[in-house]
Amino acid sequence: MPEVAEAAGVGTGTLYRYFEHKEALVNEVYRDAKQRLATALLSGAVQPDTSSLDAAESWFGVIWDRLTAFARAEPEAFRFLEMQDHVEYLDDASKQLELSVLAPLLYAGKRLRARTAGIAIEVAIALVWGAFVGLVKAERLGYLRLDDARLAAARSACWRILAPEPRPEAPTRRKR
Repeated sequence: MPEVAEAAGVGTGTLYRYFEHKEALVNEVYRDAKQRLATALLSGAVQPDTSSLDAAESWFGVIWDRLTAFARAEPEAFRFLEMQDHVEYLDDASKQLELSVLAPLLYAGKRLRARTAGIAIEVAIALVWGAFVGLVKAERLGYLRLDDARLAAARSACWRILAPEPRPEAPTRRKR
């Protein structure tokens, strides 16, 4: 709290007037950043027509591009959210907000996954999210540069994790 107070140009006691403890401050910052991420990802985004893999892939591309834009426009918020994800001291309001961001993605993924073979959607989402975070981190650390072509290739690879080829039709047996 003293470091935060110093950065804000106020006394530590002033922070405690507004936030009972550091966990309360972290939760407020978390909710603010998570709400900005939710707006960036989902504002105006229509659930995909998962009966069409092309439409679902297009929707995934929109979400990927919005996530990329958020990570670039707000790198500190993105990094903070990744650091704070699943931390035990997040309160119920913060956890509920996290679920509200994930729910539309999970719902669309479950509808899509019902049409395709592959791993559980929760695992697929975790793999895609981890891949995206890893790319952003590698760029931040100077290990690679993410230009449009590399981002498009990564988006395609992640799409294949989410939506592998549709399940083959069961062979029909001929009567003899």
